[in-house]
Amino acid sequence: MLRLVVLVSGSGTNFADLLERTRAGRVPAEIIAVGADRECGGLEIARAAGIPTFVEPFQPPREAWSMRIADRMAAFEPDVIVLSGFMRLLSAAAVARFEPAILNTHPAFLPEFPGAHGVRDALAAGATETGASVIIVDSGVDTGPILAQQRVPVLLGDTQDSLHERIKLVERDLLAQVIGDIADGTCDLAEHGSERGRKRPTHPDPRPEEAQ
Repeated sequence: MLRLVVLVSGSGTNFADLLERTRAGRVPAEIIAVGADRECGGLEIARAAGIPTFVEPFQPPREAWSMRIADRMAAFEPDVIVLSGFMRLLSAAAVARFEPAILNTHPAFLPEFPGAHGVRDALAAGATETGASVIIVDSGVDTGPILAQQRVPVLLGDTQDSLHERIKLVERDLLAQVIGDIADGTCDLAEHGSERGRKRPTHPDPRPEEAQ
């Protein structure tokens, strides 16, 4: 069973979904610790579930802060680290300590709409579809190898909130699938990590009728 450390910054809704799936036995993993850069709802969920937590408030320089949070994570000896709504960029040196075992979800069909505002940018561009992706974190911004992704249609009248909520549902399923694939050996992180930037989706685009 995989040992997971999860990093959060916000309400923790995606983390809560992953926690429920692991404890129900639907994802073969155990969340052994939850860390954050601030007090937040995700930490409250973890504490209520009896999961060890830690907080490393951000203080510049980013490189020193990143290594402190890396030390905190390393103490738990995780197999995989999951960034779940974690709103800070880790330094290249901190990423290198765990690479390729840091996963992140992104609310777009990468390489489309990278960065912190993927949903907003898709709407601003007038896109008729966007998506969700699970990637290995590297030293760039949403540039790591893609492990899974799926298209999500943009509906007439969508707001940033309504579109993001639908994307989150897909993100949760993709993340659960990827963790399961890592656990059973279907997905070899070392292999993907050696193919940096190569696009390897595991979900097809939706059929035309699904995008209506």
